[in-house]
Amino acid sequence: MRIDDPARLGETRLPDGRTIGWAEWGPPDGGPVLLSPGAATGRWLGFGAGVVDALGVRLISLDRPGLGVSTPAPGRTFADFADDVREFSALRGLGRPRMVGNSQGAPFALACAVAGVVSALAVVSGADEVAAPEFAAALPTDLRTLVERTASDPSGAEKHFAGLDADAMWNMVMSGSPARDLAVYQAPAFAAAYRRALAEGFAQGPDGYARDTVLAMSRWPLALGEITVPVDVWYGAEDTGHSPDNGAFLATRIPGAHRHVVPDAGGSLLWTHAEPVLTRLLDR
Repeated sequence: MRIDDPARLGETRLPDGRTIGWAEWGPPDGGPVLLSPGAATGRWLGFGAGVVDALGVRLISLDRPGLGVSTPAPGRTFADFADDVREFSALRGLGRPRMVGNSQGAPFALACAVAGVVSALAVVSGADEVAAPEFAAALPTDLRTLVERTASDPSGAEKHFAGLDADAMWNMVMSGSPARDLAVYQAPAFAAAYRRALAEGFAQGPDGYARDTVLAMSRWPLALGEITVPVDVWYGAEDTGHSPDNGAFLATRIPGAHRHVVPDAGGSLLWTHAEPVLTRLLDR
């Protein structure tokens, strides 16, 4: 597994004056695929090194507001992010690109699918809607406590999450991941790229991550049943951290969604199985 630095970096100014930071891999004239990356990771951590070139994919990772170099937007919502992606795509001539949503980036990508901003979506090791009542009994005690705290006091929860930094995020992921994923995350090249992406994600402080986390851990105001674009939901069978049921309930909520559970894979699926994920997305 190879991790490449971005081929191109930039910032795009939106009509309201804010900027969205981005990084690209693959041919500049390739088919655009947007990446909504995981928690607190800036634009630098891509996936599918070599694969994107072979498939003719122009992979574009976006810094959500307050992360990396993107302008903060306090109080933003999922719908606000979908609007940003619509404007970003128009300004860069991308049309309705395909999209990949990974980990905590998944609900933001789903918001883009609800809004019809993207033409197809792959949710890969996606953070699930843990605040859904269907999951209440399945959550570990610590997670259930955080979900309840977020529901009862979202402002207080946001301040709590703002107490984390890049090192704390790294330690949290390393302490909560199974051996199969640690073999990926702790490989020297990946660890260096991941830690760099976390450092950039927190470069403006923790508020961007904190806002993302409150949104992700609250009830999602997303009309998943109204999604009309093709959606694939991907999980590794050994993923212990992203969904209580590895996307089984999530897939039933999205019309026509296809669920893929990959044996002998974990939460690092985006990096270990980039080729089938992207090949399927292009076919859609």
